[in-house]
Parts: sequence; structure tokens; C-alpha cells
Amino acid sequence: MSSAHTVLDHVDQYLRLGQEYSCSDIHLATAYPPAWRRFGQLCPIWEDHEPLTPDETEKLARSFLTEKEWARLMDRGDVDFAYDNGEGRFRASVIRQRLGIDMVFRIISTTIRSITDIGLPVEHIVPLTRYHNGLVLVTGSVGSGKSTTLAALVDFINKDREDHILTLEDPIEYVFESASCHVNQREVHSHTDSFAKALRGALREDPDVIMVGEMRDLETIQLALTAAETGHLVLGTLHTGNAPRTLDRVLDVFPTDQRDQIRIMVSESLRGVLSQQLVPRADGSGRVLALELLVNTPAVANCIREGKTYMLPGVMQTGKNVGMITMDESLRTLYIKGLITAQECLYRSEDKVQMRAFFQS
Repeated sequence: MSSAHTVLDHVDQYLRLGQEYSCSDIHLATAYPPAWRRFGQLCPIWEDHEPLTPDETEKLARSFLTEKEWARLMDRGDVDFAYDNGEGRFRASVIRQRLGIDMVFRIISTTIRSITDIGLPVEHIVPLTRYHNGLVLVTGSVGSGKSTTLAALVDFINKDREDHILTLEDPIEYVFESASCHVNQREVHSHTDSFAKALRGALREDPDVIMVGEMRDLETIQLALTAAETGHLVLGTLHTGNAPRTLDRVLDVFPTDQRDQIRIMVSESLRGVLSQQLVPRADGSGRVLALELLVNTPAVANCIREGKTYMLPGVMQTGKNVGMITMDESLRTLYIKGLITAQECLYRSEDKVQMRAFFQS
């Protein structure tokens, strides 16, 4: 992008640029030039743009916040919501910090991509969506495409089953039109106070499928497990890197005296864990999905029950027939196909010693 010293007067003008240049995020922060994240890299939109001043970021924030949101920002110091300007939907996060106001916008694609579009293994993913109870977890770090995957699963269920789907999100990202299912979407903060409160209410709404945007605390995880046990298919997300860590995370939020009981619950209700990363392509043309898939088999359930999650990678290597694959195998496959560089493959791998040996062999 060429130089620009004039600060645009409305947030929408920056968002339009972001959409035009296929960015995932736009950053407008005090004491930093306007920036965007393209293909995973954060860099200034214009090379020689001056950093934004506190007055400029305040003016930009006021250009799109409602009175209520501005009051909340002043009162609490941060506000998160879905922003729709008629040209697109954005996940907006505005915070007050030492130097002034910072805004980050995640550009939400309005078209829901299908399981096939994303590159998920259809024959192994579809069975997970057809259960009438249990827990399916989608995990990965921030910006690894969890929302996109979750939306694809919900969209598939919406067309494949005749049921009631309830989504609990913070904020609502993809908008679903009811197809052969009846879909209700609730936004935390707008329609309900918290995920836990929404989940408790959800169980009275007679849903068949519940999508929980984030399972971040004990109460939400407990309620999601109970729902999965009592005849609901629960789809949830966690910010963990791989399947064993995801299960440890779920178990670790519970008090020690409840762990044995929870391990049994998880071993019985878990259907599968999809862990993902978006890896920059070797040719610089975007990013490619690296996917780890754990499917609950008797051997997996046994590891969970006995608290031996460290044995899961070994079990996963013998579960190829049901589609199981570890993150490292997925990365190696992408490298062999020439889609990612050796450097990225090693950097993102779990077992670096083994990965180095693979490159040296």
C-alpha cells in the first residue's frame, strides 16, 4: 500500500480496505500506525504512516460505537461485540490502555464455508455430527480458524438433520438461516449474561444440538458435560493446542476430589477432538489447515478414564482407520506435498526431536 498521512475519519473506511485485501484483522491502536493482519502476518497498512494519536483513536472509536457501548468502554475499560456496517460483519474489541484507545476488528466472512471447502476429512467428520449426544471439541490458538470450522459443522447439521440447534456465542459471528433444522442464536452480553447462564437456560429450550462458543471456566465446562450426557450433542471450543492437552485442560478445571468422576464422564461423552493450526503456505499465497483428529474409541476412553492422556498420541497413531491423525503427521503431510516450508513444519510440531530426525533421514 502506498503512503497516507491523513487519518481516515471512519472505522468503516479501514474495514473496507481490510475486506478488499483479504485480511483477517484490522488494528487501530494509539501510538501505532493503522495495521492489518494478512495471511497471519501483522504489518502497517501504509509503510510510512504516522502512529495514531490518542485524539485520533478516540475519534475513530466514537465514529462507530453506540452511546451504550461508549459508556461501557468508559466504565469497564473494554467492550466486545459483533459490528455490522451493512458491508460486512466484524468482531470488534475496543479497550482503553495506558496510552489511549485500541481497536481490533476480526473480519468475519459472511459466507459459511462447507466442511469440504475448509479441507476437513468429510468421511471422518460427518459421523461426529450425527450423534444425538456427546461432546465434540474444536481447539486451537487464537486465529486458528476454530469459528470457521464450528460454523461449517453447524451448517452441515442444519442441512443434514431435522432438529433444534441452539448457539451460544460471544459475539455471534456467522449468521445461520434455519434450513431443515430450527436454529436459534444467542449472544452473550446482548441476550444473556454469561455462557454458564445461557447454557443453564439452554437446557430448558429443548435443543438437540448446542454450540458453545467458548468453554473457559469450570461452570461452563461442567454444564456442557452434563448436557452432553443427557441427550444433547454439544459442540464447543477451547484454546488448546492438541487433543491430549485439551483433555488435560478440561479435567484440570475440576477440584481434585471430582477428577475421577469427571474422567469417567468425559471418557463416556467425548465423541472427538479437532485441533487445528493455520500454517503460512510456502508460496506466500495464504494459509493452509493442519489438523489433528482424535476420535473416541475404547482405547482412547480407557486412557482418559485412567488419567493417562500422555499415551494418546500413541493410540492415535494406531487409529488411522477411524481417521485419527496427530498434528505432527498432518504437518509432515503438508510438507511432503510442498505446501509448507520445513521451517514452519518444525516450528509448529509437537515433538521437535522426532521432526528433526524426519528431516535428517
